[in-house]
Amino acid sequence: MKAIWEKAQKLISERVGGHFYDLWFRPVELSQIKDGHATLDIPNRFFKEWVEDSYPGLISDVLKEVTGESLKIKYRMSEKLDPESRKLDNQLENRRTRLASRGIYLNPKYIFENFVVGESNKFASAAAEAVAANPGRAYNPLFIYGGVGLGKTHLISAIGNVVVDRMKNFRVLYVSSEQFTNEVVHAVRHGKTDELKAKFRNLDLLLLDDVQFIENKTATQEELFHTLNVLYEGQKQIVISSDRPPKEIKNVTDRLRSRFNMGLIADIQSPELETKMAIIHKKAEMERIALSEAVVEFLARKVKSNIRELEGCLIRLAAHSSLTGSPIDVEMTKNVLKDIIADDTKPLTVETIVKGVAEHFGIKVADMKTKKRTKEIALPRQVAMYLSRELTDVSLSDIGKNVGGKDHATVIYACKQMTERRAADEDFDRMLESLAEKLKP
Repeated sequence: MKAIWEKAQKLISERVGGHFYDLWFRPVELSQIKDGHATLDIPNRFFKEWVEDSYPGLISDVLKEVTGESLKIKYRMSEKLDPESRKLDNQLENRRTRLASRGIYLNPKYIFENFVVGESNKFASAAAEAVAANPGRAYNPLFIYGGVGLGKTHLISAIGNVVVDRMKNFRVLYVSSEQFTNEVVHAVRHGKTDELKAKFRNLDLLLLDDVQFIENKTATQEELFHTLNVLYEGQKQIVISSDRPPKEIKNVTDRLRSRFNMGLIADIQSPELETKMAIIHKKAEMERIALSEAVVEFLARKVKSNIRELEGCLIRLAAHSSLTGSPIDVEMTKNVLKDIIADDTKPLTVETIVKGVAEHFGIKVADMKTKKRTKEIALPRQVAMYLSRELTDVSLSDIGKNVGGKDHATVIYACKQMTERRAADEDFDRMLESLAEKLKP
């Protein structure tokens, strides 16, 4: 057993890096492999939650490489849960098992009651609740888009959880676009397209997550187009999520894009400070983590990326506190999260802005500095120039030099274009505002 786990730990360390390995995986021990299950001893529920949320499937994948077996992971926690926590854990696990028995792989924690509503997401949240109350009738399809970790999967899963509970005979399927693609490829390769159609075209509710990953996948787009047509014509509910609006998803057919646009399009922006604080309070309450108002505000101000990372930070703090017995205060928060929290003593640079914009649009920094003029590169480049002018004191000439060697006239033109587009396009204006807020120290 020890030799197996040592090999597995080595692979885990290579994949997650030394820092995260030491923090989250070194305290974990493999105690038993029996009847297709691997039992892991883990310090507490915070470790379990963080590992499952941040690296789903990693341990089982690594153990399969080492042992050659597909093993299901079971956790045995050293921490003794209080009765209420154990009751909630058992309820979630029982619900997860019931859903899986019907082939529905929804996260039972993703419900509307756990979703914190603020100005940044209230329209998308209201639309999701309306769809859950009246699937196939309210908004069809419902297309929710927003950046990584802002709650899209939570909302579409909440719809599924409500429908499963209220409408016992509804056929519900949650699937990522990557899974959908894999099923299309498998069906075509093995001559099982009829089975594929039967699976996806006889649903009452299809929840399709991260649809942007079907870009450039011709066969997947073709199958998805016909699937959406059949479901729509049968008044069956379709809910789709993406990291961008339909008009910005590259390399999809016009007719498929038109299907995305048929119903209601709702966006989720980065949350404002008050909403972030409410999210932290909600998560801390659910996990029974004691936090002072000072720590809550510090986290809300300093963690700039997304809600998922914000929640991950909270779990890291709770894990550290439970192991050391130390209360969570601002000083501990600074030390434990020093690799994440923003350093507002450092001025914002053009390089930082270029990197942030590239990440937002899913392109390489190097591409932004080339002479390419394709739409996929030109828009992020102009956004980077505009935000550099708005957020720094760097001269126009120096901005141009840092964004592909452009001259000051090009920067002026880019800023003019972005200003005009902000005035004409409300979605674009909100996106820029959200991105600027995220980049500020």
